[in-house]
Amino acid sequence: MSNIWKVYMLALASFLVGTSEYVISGTLDKISHTLGVTIGSAGQLITIFSLVYAIFTPILMAVTASMDRRKLMMYALSLFVIGNMVAFVLPGYAWFISARIIMAMGEGVVVVNALTIAAKIAPEGKRGGAIATVVMGFTASLIIGVPIGRVVAEAFGWKSIFGGIALLGLLVMLVLYLILPQIQGDKPVPLWKQLALFKNPKIAMGLSITFFWLGGYSIVFTYLSPYLITISGISESMMSGILLMFGIASLVGSKFGGFSTDRWGVSATLISSMTLHIIMLVLLSVVTGSYMGVLIILMLWSFAAWTTGPTQQYNLATLEPEVSGVLLGINQSMMQLAMAVGAGIGGIFVEKVSLSSVTWIGAFGVAIAMVAAFILMSKQKSSNIRGIVSDRDLLD
Repeated sequence: MSNIWKVYMLALASFLVGTSEYVISGTLDKISHTLGVTIGSAGQLITIFSLVYAIFTPILMAVTASMDRRKLMMYALSLFVIGNMVAFVLPGYAWFISARIIMAMGEGVVVVNALTIAAKIAPEGKRGGAIATVVMGFTASLIIGVPIGRVVAEAFGWKSIFGGIALLGLLVMLVLYLILPQIQGDKPVPLWKQLALFKNPKIAMGLSITFFWLGGYSIVFTYLSPYLITISGISESMMSGILLMFGIASLVGSKFGGFSTDRWGVSATLISSMTLHIIMLVLLSVVTGSYMGVLIILMLWSFAAWTTGPTQQYNLATLEPEVSGVLLGINQSMMQLAMAVGAGIGGIFVEKVSLSSVTWIGAFGVAIAMVAAFILMSKQKSSNIRGIVSDRDLLD
């Protein structure tokens, strides 16, 4: 099997674990009713998952850094499957919390490991595209997995979703075990050294790009449905079509981000995508009452936002190549924290200021990310110039 198809199988694994994470939001009412808890308590399942993912992913990636990547993928998928089986078989809110914790620990390692393997098996000059494909699989889980999960929940009950994911997880494990080569792990990085990476100005600046870009996106995305109905003047009957097109644009953006990174480089892709991101959020606050106008803005916003995704993953993976796996793990944690913080900040502005304010606050967050990108690029350019001068001095 060619490495291209191996990358697509890694994307399928990414899609599966992403669906397990996001499907909760689409079935929250059914889960709360079945478990006999409030919507708020059911919503804590999302918070718990994000926190476990954010905290344990970098720890587990550090501990397993030297392990063969294929073996690590098998262990991580096993943990993920066990979590889904617990959710399917055992009753009650407490057991479901336990299942979500197990899923989150497995998922974080699966996603980071998939990104790492994809970058290592891709041909030279195609690594950005390989990373983009895996990211696209994860993005597709939000766009495709959640609606399918809702349909399955209505037909067979929400627990059946996790039983089905467990079975598919076993199948993906078997396929990946058969097709993936043995891939040497990275040099082990102790946890204290991992945390010390934040002292590296380039890494700290690189991670801040993720935090402010995705945080700004989350501020608006979390409240997108009420915003479109209340502020943009979109009727509820049109919402499903608009959200579907929004999702398709995100998939296209993810794939284009990899292509653009390979073709025009990280700097050009990051700056252009975040510039478009900011412009679209500002226009969203201005254009109202026009279905086509709002739809075009939303599609361009989604396209721009997710063009940034794979480019930023590649950017971090190349900042310090010898610890790329650890950096990708930290970045996944940063993404989870950014989504949680963005949703929280958005909620404060919705309650204290107005719903219409979220687009401006979101645009401001992305603008900070763009400033961080400029600073990082300036540092890298200066470093490259110094390196060239030093080489010339040696030759002289």
